[in-house]
Amino acid sequence: MAVDPTTVTSSVFLGKEAGLAMAAGIAMTGSALATAWAQASIGSSIMGVVAEKPEEAMKLIVYMALPELIVLLGFVVAFLMLGKLDTAAVH
Repeated sequence: MAVDPTTVTSSVFLGKEAGLAMAAGIAMTGSALATAWAQASIGSSIMGVVAEKPEEAMKLIVYMALPELIVLLGFVVAFLMLGKLDTAAVH
């Protein structure tokens, strides 16, 4: 079944603005979930190492902070996507 683009109403398909907004939300959600998953596994491993060797604690803080870059990059991608929205369409 072919769809004639001249007869399709705008309510059937999402517009560019809605697509960009949903993509920005997915970028933030995905990066936040990935960061949470990474920090959960890294955090439990770090606690095991610190229990056996407390002197290694300061070195391991770096490994706990590295997954935060994932969520920061997701925020940057979402911010860039939202920057492409037409300001007239938003207001």
